[in-house]
Amino acid sequence: MQIQNQPVPAVGSPAPDFTLGSTSGQQVSLSSFRGKNAVLIAFFPLAFTSTCTAELCEFSDDYDEFVRAGVAVLPISVDSVPTLKEFKAKHNMKTDLLSDFKRDAGQAYGVMWQDAFFTNRAYFLIDKGGVVRWEHIEETPSGKRSNAEILAEIAKL
Repeated sequence: MQIQNQPVPAVGSPAPDFTLGSTSGQQVSLSSFRGKNAVLIAFFPLAFTSTCTAELCEFSDDYDEFVRAGVAVLPISVDSVPTLKEFKAKHNMKTDLLSDFKRDAGQAYGVMWQDAFFTNRAYFLIDKGGVVRWEHIEETPSGKRSNAEILAEIAKL
């Protein structure tokens, strides 16, 4: 599969803003965190798949570490909010999941697959000022970063 030709936001550049539906029932805007928290945007391809389930359960397992580091974790997929609510409930996840059902955020971050209707797995660490400080795009959707690696990047903020 080929990733869309949309450019990925460069480290040091402003993070593209978005507003997405959430499993909390509220709309979540990236800009609402500016000046308050750093943010880890974690695009994941599809709910209920093996790698995505493992990754999101690990985020829940280490939820308190992200909170202590002052980082809001925003997992995003193209799944609908009702699907994400079921996924979150089934695995007792602590973080709310965001729905990019219209694919706007995935396109803005350059991580949509050209020949599929979902995003690649990708991570963007955004500082309190709204600037991209670290990014990693997986080569395939089956790859994922460990929380230890992500937390090490957070420690550099």
